Amino acid sequence: MNQSIKISTAAIIVLCTFFIYSCNSERKNENQKSDNLKIISYNVWYGFTEVPERKKAWTAWMKGQQPDIVSLQELNEYTHQKLAEDAKSYGHAYSVLLKEDGFPTGITSRYPIEDIYRIKEAFHHGLLRVKIQDIYYYVIHLHPSNWEIRKNEIDQILKDVEGLPSNAGVILAGDFNNLSPLDSEFYAHGRLEPFFDEMDKKNKDVNLNQGNLDYSVIQEVMDFGFTDLDAKMRGSSYAFTGSFPTLIEKEGEHGDQRRLDYIFASKNLVDKVTKANVISTDTTQILSDHLPVVVELRLDY
Repeated sequence: MNQSIKISTAAIIVLCTFFIYSCNSERKNENQKSDNLKIISYNVWYGFTEVPERKKAWTAWMKGQQPDIVSLQELNEYTHQKLAEDAKSYGHAYSVLLKEDGFPTGITSRYPIEDIYRIKEAFHHGLLRVKIQDIYYYVIHLHPSNWEIRKNEIDQILKDVEGLPSNAGVILAGDFNNLSPLDSEFYAHGRLEPFFDEMDKKNKDVNLNQGNLDYSVIQEVMDFGFTDLDAKMRGSSYAFTGSFPTLIEKEGEHGDQRRLDYIFASKNLVDKVTKANVISTDTTQILSDHLPVVVELRLDY
């Protein structure tokens, strides 16, 4: 009887020790700086409200990617709790939603999110900035149909960046709704100009800049010192991959393939990038009307 009690007591001590170790280990992992960092930016199209059944496939895809940071756009009808539940499904304990109305942006992370800064005015969709493991992340979703408003929005974002510590690592990730001059050769077919011209006339939009495709917004970001990571990592065999539109079924005409989604990095992070690309697969082509952008960095802490 006494021996049985001793064995049970010993077992309890072992289990308690294991539990304490596990909790401390988990706490250490989430606060520990990671040498490898995988970032995904994804516009998920109306928060899965248009085709709800694709949500399960999307979360499965995200879980398979095992990202560390995810920048999300178009989280329509999301609540803070709903985003937290999504984040948990692919291993992220931390999440921040910009707002619960309109076209919210959000960010999820494997690591604690700090210095949360929300701007809901002066931006068409708002602006979210956070800090994760000493890197500042801007979750971008610029105006969908007016390059002049987009330019004003990017001016404000870059002004905010100027207010950060001079040695801060900065990532801009999201849907910029604008074309890059680095892709201009892929738009030389001339089909986008008449498409946007018709859209501008029909909806009173301002996509064309004096009848031409506008590159000024992305050019300003690069002139500021940020690097377009997808463009930087292109090899000699690169074949253009636009991030919009995809093969998902939507009403209306959406024009030729073009790149609207980007991840930019500040100069002090560029040399740490090991991979960057727009992911176009049979799966991602039907998960949203935008394709995801994925970047991997090797950090030396």
